[in-house]
Amino acid sequence: MIDSIDTIYFQELSHQDPEDICSRVLCKYDKTKKAYTLHVWGDEYAIYPHEFKIDRISNHGHRPHEYFYLFIIYYLLKAKNIEISDEWISDKDIPGGPTFFRGPHEIPTRLICGQYGNDVKEFRKRCEELHGVPLDMADAAYSFIITPRIPVAVLYWKGDDEFPPEAKILYDRTITEHLSTDIIFALAVEICERVGGPLFR
Repeated sequence: MIDSIDTIYFQELSHQDPEDICSRVLCKYDKTKKAYTLHVWGDEYAIYPHEFKIDRISNHGHRPHEYFYLFIIYYLLKAKNIEISDEWISDKDIPGGPTFFRGPHEIPTRLICGQYGNDVKEFRKRCEELHGVPLDMADAAYSFIITPRIPVAVLYWKGDDEFPPEAKILYDRTITEHLSTDIIFALAVEICERVGGPLFR
């Protein structure tokens, strides 16, 4: 079991209808193994509700933050069968976001800024390694499909004499239909680590 995931999430998932889950989140279910398979940001994950376990089937080198596994199981539990809106919002546009995403829940975009400084070329290179799609925003920006219903964008601005480099994460407006604010934060931590570098673990 992933230590950061309460067993209640697995138990709740084990009582749900696999057909409904697959329709909502666009994943597959193996009746024999009693496992869901979900494509998440370039990797395949197998989720075993009855065994309280999540396995990463494919391995592209990066070790996900434990929060990312919490995001995966929550997505299976709560994602809705709705279309992507193609409208970007920031954490400040999320209900309760301006007060929630502060202090211990501040989104650690400093990991991205600390990694690249004014080197936008290296930022672009990393985003392309992660199969990002370029966007015409900021000094450089890329969108990523995290799961079939969760696209995000990472924006980057170079610094100057007055302002330091800045990074920002944007989300499709529908993210609030799928995820609570704490799970959005869990996802944001993984995004910042994967694009920039790891937090102290």
